[in-house]
Amino acid sequence: MSEPREVTVLGSTGSIGRQAIAVARQNPDRLRITGLAAGGGDVALLAEQALSLGVRTVAVARATAAQDLQLAFYAAAQHRGWAQGNYALPEILAGPRAAEELATRPADVVLNGISGSIGLRPTLSALAAGRTVALANKESLVAGGELVTAAAAPGQLVPVDSEHSALAQCLRGGARGEVARLVLTASGGPFRGRTAEELAGVTREQALAHPTWDMGPVVTINSATLVNKGLELIEAHLLFDVPYADIDVVVHPQSIVHSMVTFADGATIAQASPPDMRLPIALALAWPDRLPDVQPALDWSAASTWEFAPLDDEVFPAVRLARQAGEAGGVVPALYNAANEEAVAAFTAGHLSFPGIVQVIARTLDAAPDLGAPTSVEDVLAAEKWAREHARAAIGGDV
Repeated sequence: MSEPREVTVLGSTGSIGRQAIAVARQNPDRLRITGLAAGGGDVALLAEQALSLGVRTVAVARATAAQDLQLAFYAAAQHRGWAQGNYALPEILAGPRAAEELATRPADVVLNGISGSIGLRPTLSALAAGRTVALANKESLVAGGELVTAAAAPGQLVPVDSEHSALAQCLRGGARGEVARLVLTASGGPFRGRTAEELAGVTREQALAHPTWDMGPVVTINSATLVNKGLELIEAHLLFDVPYADIDVVVHPQSIVHSMVTFADGATIAQASPPDMRLPIALALAWPDRLPDVQPALDWSAASTWEFAPLDDEVFPAVRLARQAGEAGGVVPALYNAANEEAVAAFTAGHLSFPGIVQVIARTLDAAPDLGAPTSVEDVLAAEKWAREHARAAIGGDV
């Protein structure tokens, strides 16, 4: 039997990271986690993960968290009853570039589960180091665009999002020249069917109550606005090199069919499974192979109904805006993403209404100067800086 595939997990204390660790623990003969990175907000969990997995290296984004992590290692070890000095501490990397450095360390797969466009540098570092990148950090692909796709060899980027994992699986059903359309499914979020007027008073708590998925707060709010589906639209174009005109979005509230591919002869192949992120995570880590018994399959002995409906672009314009941003190209998708991150933070803090999130994105895109195509990470960061400043001004009523 071959050696287990070595995996580095970036964002290990987040939702994707925790589930990736659970998948690896279920398959110790296939996967071995050797490196972990996290922001540093939960050093106790990070220390417990590192010691229980026996990783070589741990990275924390907050430099001040390094000492706290060291103390957490000792506390976790004592809790396990280990005598001081009878165990090996992992190497600790600390600082804003720590995840980027860890991404270059020896591993077969780097799972990027960092939230936000700060995941761009680690993605590029892992690609440059020749690692397979299991990409849950869609923002780094959206913001980096051609910087990322140009840096990736064929097959080096493997999607973790359930929709893009579904597309990758469906695309096995035919040759690339036979593909007619990609169809992304969207749950519609917690406010499906509401009018624009009914969205005006939506609270933070309501936006965080997703009907089918258990995700982090930013992704959950993005799902409620459908910005998440807009980002996935751009990601699908970049991952699979399919024109935007040939990518559809359809509302499917049950979140059972995760996406579909329509082929030239009129056949449509869909990937269906209960909504559980462990399946796309496991597939990305073991790609192109499948791991056994990752999650329960659909129960065909029970009656069920699956619904599909067109997306209401008037009430939820985020996908239309994303399509426009993607077609404009260059750094415009980065502006879309950065403006959204600022708007979501303002909504979460109570400084912006729920409809205001997408309104801020639209105003930012409308005011965007021609910044051209990015040639470096610095170009992307400069574009994001402009977008964040404009978005903050829009939120404050200054533009």
